[in-house]
Amino acid sequence: MDRIEALKAFILVAEEGGFSRAAAQLGMSKSAASRQISALEAELGGRLLNRTTRHVELTEDGQAYLDRVRIILADLESANRDVAAAQNALSGMIRIASPVAFGVSRLGAIAAAFMARHPKLSAEIVLTDRLVEPGEEGFDLCLAIQPARGETDIGLCFAPVETGLFAAPEYLTKHGRPQAPGDLSEHPGLCVGMRSRQVFWHLRGASEPVAITPRLSSTHAGIVREAAVAGLGIALLPGFAVADDIKAGRLLRILDGFEPKPDWLCAFHPEGRVASAKVRLFTDFLVERFRRDGTSG
Repeated sequence: MDRIEALKAFILVAEEGGFSRAAAQLGMSKSAASRQISALEAELGGRLLNRTTRHVELTEDGQAYLDRVRIILADLESANRDVAAAQNALSGMIRIASPVAFGVSRLGAIAAAFMARHPKLSAEIVLTDRLVEPGEEGFDLCLAIQPARGETDIGLCFAPVETGLFAAPEYLTKHGRPQAPGDLSEHPGLCVGMRSRQVFWHLRGASEPVAITPRLSSTHAGIVREAAVAGLGIALLPGFAVADDIKAGRLLRILDGFEPKPDWLCAFHPEGRVASAKVRLFTDFLVERFRRDGTSG
């Protein structure tokens, strides 16, 4: 059974109130249309239509099923049109919001590579470390780093983001290198986010959260990174934010193996709207890049 064709037949029969006119529109015989719906009912394990010699009526389950499959087929047809058009040429503007450090270190190159494939597409990329609501602020796609992993109607968390503890070599020479999570309480912390006088870092392998006294906190990961490079303390940051500093020797990873569990890179589109072809294709491109290259470099 071709399920899509069977669903189309079911919708037409329900709308026409019989098999004859529906079969004519489908370009098949009345008996063929009847067989398709019978096969659909057999697969579902219940009746969708009550049939008489003169009339066809929806069952209660059939009415509920009709309402659902109309939406599904409409979305499918819309998706097919969007993808077909996208394969020819994406055009227009895509507005993306991204955390600053991720935008600077990774997103620019990814967006440029995607746009090279689609010469008629333009983009506006806004970097911000605050929480953004895509629908309210006019964004087509918002990227965020958060603990949750999963897929919803409006978003997908698709790549782990490794975090670590980092400090400048000069700082470690002057103040000593922590050997265990509990040693961090004796060092000034550099924290991303809005912080109070004391914060707690939940580290793997530690028997309890480690209390940290922030010397500097900021909603901008780049400021925290610069403070770490300047030797102000120990920072908890995503690996991609400090990859160049690690390679250049400006920062060293400490307490390797005790860092927190990874956060996740997530992509969200406005709630209540079906993602456009350009958003879907860019998200697919982003996911493919991270499956290939990872997030931590």
